[in-house]
Amino acid sequence: MPIPATAAAVHRTLAREDVYRTIKQWIVALQLAPDELIRDQDIAERLGVSRTPVREALRRLEDEGLVVTRFHKWTKVAPAAMAEAAQLYPVVAALEASAVELALPHLTAADLARLAALNAALALAIDGADVAPSALLDRAFHALLVRRSGNQELARLLATLLPRIERIELAHFGNQPVARQSVREHAAIIDALQLGDGASAAAIMKKNWLW
Repeated sequence: MPIPATAAAVHRTLAREDVYRTIKQWIVALQLAPDELIRDQDIAERLGVSRTPVREALRRLEDEGLVVTRFHKWTKVAPAAMAEAAQLYPVVAALEASAVELALPHLTAADLARLAALNAALALAIDGADVAPSALLDRAFHALLVRRSGNQELARLLATLLPRIERIELAHFGNQPVARQSVREHAAIIDALQLGDGASAAAIMKKNWLW
């Protein structure tokens, strides 16, 4: 799958971070397919930058598990194997369960109302078979709890792991809508948080990732 032809040139003063984000988005969205060879020169030309920020971005993405290299031979997009997802899910489940318990003391009434609104919108999107909005609403629900945890290390780890899961699910399942079971579990998480029961909310969050 070729580099997207519509890619805009990157402003040079922001090249490093913008190049990294652009290539990462191409990989997560499968615009660069699993196992596809990557040529840094091609990407540099497409984005209108030198090869240096491209190489730096690819090294970061290799550290994050989205790119694989063989020294002086090739650079490829990492495979999207379900075996990898099976290893990632329990880790993410544990991290997000911790996030829920850490978030509980910091959640406001407005936060809980926002979680309920996101979940209601998610239910409507699922009923309407709106795939992309369903995924965005589900991510927004989880992201709010991670932010309220106040733990930057936890957030950093999840920011590395979640794109890997998103890409694998997209590759194997065609980005199917979030299951209605997830809506029910989200509602149960909100109920537990309203009661101040962090342990129950964390247990339901684990189930939400592992069912």
